[in-house]
Amino acid sequence: MTLPAATMHRPTLLLVGCGDVGLRVLRLLHHRWRVLALTRDPGRVTELRAAGALPLVADLDCPATLGRLAGLADAVLHLAPPPSQGRRDGRTRALLQALARGGRTRRLVYASTTGVYGDAGGALFDESRAVCPATDRAARRVDAEALVRWRGRASAMTVSILRVPGIYAFDRPGGDPRERLWRGTPVLRPQDDVYTNHIHADDLARACIAALYRGRPQRVVNVCDDSRLRMGDHFDLVADLCGLARPARISREQALVQLSAMQMSFLSESRQLRNDRLKRELRVRLRYPSVNEARLALG
Repeated sequence: MTLPAATMHRPTLLLVGCGDVGLRVLRLLHHRWRVLALTRDPGRVTELRAAGALPLVADLDCPATLGRLAGLADAVLHLAPPPSQGRRDGRTRALLQALARGGRTRRLVYASTTGVYGDAGGALFDESRAVCPATDRAARRVDAEALVRWRGRASAMTVSILRVPGIYAFDRPGGDPRERLWRGTPVLRPQDDVYTNHIHADDLARACIAALYRGRPQRVVNVCDDSRLRMGDHFDLVADLCGLARPARISREQALVQLSAMQMSFLSESRQLRNDRLKRELRVRLRYPSVNEARLALG
């Protein structure tokens, strides 16, 4: 489907998930699209309206509140996280059921996670690799991917799945890589370390928009930058670029004592991702191919 640029009749986008990345998308899109922003928090209505969206108060955990979504939008950008427990994503299921009652939506972009691949032992691979979720968190994303793919096939809707790694930006709340250094959180020693992948929040927002226009039907795209570093080397680089002390290096055995279960889950998977589809099919030119460029942009 070809979606028009700014005209007398702007296409309508339903933005599901209005966190940091959603707001970055909104800033780039609201002049070209009529954006309906779904939020569960009535307290955010003023903020979203000021950003250029028409807020809709509804809750993916309460399907009865989603009835008015039917037939509202030409396209949907689904950035909302799954529930925090279980291996199924009831939120995505409820959203798709609501959209199915309208029949207007012809394109859906879903932001998944590279965690669906599981541990690859540091191997370099592309989107053809089979998923192998090692945690319930990743299994919920696999479930959501299956749901949106099925809906796409059943309704001739063009579905794009963006697999997203760690999101960072120096102005992202909770995603500034300096925060870990300021806290003094250690990293693994080289012989125990894992490969990790990243994407700048602004490049992710641009990839989401590119998928709305150029995503191929039922296609998966890795949305990651060009860096291929182990996690400790990544934070060493951030420290060097920002004039901060490098983090301490510890063994995996020490990490089991010092780090949280959530942190250890990320240290149990090692992979390197190819991003050829991102560049070739979505035609995204990364502004921040590595953290070096992001640091330079700070001035």
